[in-house]
Amino acid sequence: MRTDNGVPFASMALGRLCRLSVWWIKLGILPDLIEPASPQQNGRHERMHRDLKAETTIPPAGNRSAQQRRFNAFRKDFNEVRPHEAHGQRPPASVYEPSPRPMPCKLSPPEYPAHFEVRKVSTNGGIRWSSDWVNVSHLLGGDFIGLEEVADDVWAVYFGPVALGWLHVRQLVILDHDGSSSRNPRR
Repeated sequence: MRTDNGVPFASMALGRLCRLSVWWIKLGILPDLIEPASPQQNGRHERMHRDLKAETTIPPAGNRSAQQRRFNAFRKDFNEVRPHEAHGQRPPASVYEPSPRPMPCKLSPPEYPAHFEVRKVSTNGGIRWSSDWVNVSHLLGGDFIGLEEVADDVWAVYFGPVALGWLHVRQLVILDHDGSSSRNPRR
């Protein structure tokens, strides 16, 4: 799911995870965040927002009910009437097919290869490494992460198939891909 870095799609947490992206990963939907401050990487979405704003908010309606009617009319036109180049000048509703995958009643924990170390993240957002505590993210409290040794005292950290960063054992810190850390606040 390609999105920008705004709420509710990303956060400052490890791997830029947020509650929504954690849920998506559990459903098998992988987040694909554009680079910060790079709206051109998500041009279709930005164009839709431009059109939505122009057609529904300038000027705004006189009250909430009238504003909601504008949004509803835009959604109907955008999905059911307006032709889209990506669909051969057909509206999206004409090519839409519901997913054959049912929504699961219960989400399964992620699975990891046999050579991974698997740790359950505590409700306070950390794991035990030897006898030490390492901060991961409160967003993963109760979930399992996988760790794969990639060098002496360096482990790649995953939540399901999503790489989150690297655990540096000597420093007891997980560094994100951008170099920021989830430093242990207890140290």
